Amino acid sequence: MITRRQLISAAAACAAVSCAPSAFASNAKSVKIAVGGKALYYYLPLSVAESLGYFKDEGLDVEIIDFQGGSKSLQAVVGGSADVVSGAFEHTIKMQLKRQPMRAFVLQGRAPQVVLAVSNKTVPNFKSVADLRGKKIGVTAPGSSSQVMANFALAQGGVKASEVSFVGVGASAASVAAMRSGQIDAFANLDPALATVEKDGLVTIAADTRNVEESDRIFGGPMVAGCLYAPEKYIKNNPDIVQGLTNAIVRADRWLAKATAEDIVKVVPESYFLGNKDIYIAGFLKNRPALSKDGYIPQGAPETSFKALQTVDPKLADAKPDLSAVYTNEFVKKAHEKYPM
Repeated sequence: MITRRQLISAAAACAAVSCAPSAFASNAKSVKIAVGGKALYYYLPLSVAESLGYFKDEGLDVEIIDFQGGSKSLQAVVGGSADVVSGAFEHTIKMQLKRQPMRAFVLQGRAPQVVLAVSNKTVPNFKSVADLRGKKIGVTAPGSSSQVMANFALAQGGVKASEVSFVGVGASAASVAAMRSGQIDAFANLDPALATVEKDGLVTIAADTRNVEESDRIFGGPMVAGCLYAPEKYIKNNPDIVQGLTNAIVRADRWLAKATAEDIVKVVPESYFLGNKDIYIAGFLKNRPALSKDGYIPQGAPETSFKALQTVDPKLADAKPDLSAVYTNEFVKKAHEKYPM
């Protein structure tokens, strides 16, 4: 016979077990990362770190919030709905000039990986970027790094940003549809969207920063791309979280440098393939050289980024940002100490 006291004791024990948080939940540190186009190769280290459990290895409970473009992910952090941005390095310079200092702390992309591609349908006799004067150019989102690259490439051909119309088309199936239908005359975009239209012979490549050497030539130095950055206050108040994020991305950078096509297929979500696994793999192989292999932000990168911004924004002509304050390699250095090669 079970007594009333035994029943009460058993119920109390069950309640204690069901209500107690798991060891991970009690110790995990929560962080929200805003990203503009998570499926892009540009941010592949972020997806790999998530899929392979590298963030969890560091005791982090990471929520990745996806937006249409880098400028919108930045707005999320400024507005307080996210803590860290996975975005373009040059945004750290822009924010310092706006007196909202942010700092990059680990690199995902050594080159922008953005390609300016021209529609063979609406610009059939394309010869140079000068032919794009008066045309509609698709970008992932207004103000994003894809527009910065487009502006820079156009400027080299003597075309002012004011002489074209920029249209936000995202970075996935919508951008491909816009190119196919002739809604835009060119786009500055990334793979796998680019690989799709390139495979079908729909475009002519005008400028290609998937190639590190070409990127350095176009920009006159190391034009780094995707990175993790955050407000200086957040980094100062949460060094353990920032170190954990850095450790995870450095491990992902290294993994991607050696990964086979089969490895990639197993790790990334099927939705990234846009319906064609072979095209995705081909795009990955083209973009891999532009991904960071170690997470370090190279010397001269801030100067190159600022010069690029100046060519597309006349208001920055006399600006004098403290470029040493927009990045740090200290967390990356510690990551390599924790995970030696």
